[in-house]
Amino acid sequence: MDIQHFFIEKGQGDPIILLHGNGEDCSYFQGQIGELSRHYHVYAIDTRGHGKTPRGSRPFTIRQFSEDLLYFMDEHGIHKAHLLGFSDGGNIAMVFAIQHPDRVNRLILNGANLNAAGVKRTIQIPIEIGYRIAVRFSKKSDSARAHAEMLGLMVNDPNVKPEELSRVQAKTLVIAGTRDMIKDGHTRMIAANIPGSKLIFIQGDHFIANKNPEEFNRAVMDFLKSQSA
Repeated sequence: MDIQHFFIEKGQGDPIILLHGNGEDCSYFQGQIGELSRHYHVYAIDTRGHGKTPRGSRPFTIRQFSEDLLYFMDEHGIHKAHLLGFSDGGNIAMVFAIQHPDRVNRLILNGANLNAAGVKRTIQIPIEIGYRIAVRFSKKSDSARAHAEMLGLMVNDPNVKPEELSRVQAKTLVIAGTRDMIKDGHTRMIAANIPGSKLIFIQGDHFIANKNPEEFNRAVMDFLKSQSA
């Protein structure tokens, strides 16, 4: 592997890996790390090209990030883990659970989407315009190229077909905000296509874990501790 992930590690018990969203780093989960570490062995990692993890030379795609996660787990002797992913981190967790179902214990998808059509148009249109502009300047500027790569994740990825979700074997919680940037119907469609999944909406926008940590953490802990999904 061409990179080493930066990560925060805390707690003991069954491993749970936290995956942040686009353009963020593991500090997004500052409201979750302490609470979860009381019960679990928490690994909050910076995705390739985010935070303190280097960009490396491999493709900048959700599927590459999924393979990076597999490498991270192998490197740290984690055979199976709970995954909690937010936004693009949710997309990484979703792709990983499809590709490597035997490596996932329980799966929590917060604000994930299968494709760009799942994002409300008022949010997506400016992203697509910004992406086209950044691509145009990417050959002249390193910062424009990096910006184009980051926006490209929200334009071109993850492109998961609904029927692929049937390959998820983990008990799954799909969770989103009542005013999320992901369309409600899209979130419901994800939940409907993952066998036996549980769906919860929490008051708030896309960033419920950060802005409403008490309610978010309660929903996550109830799910992780429950005997059935």
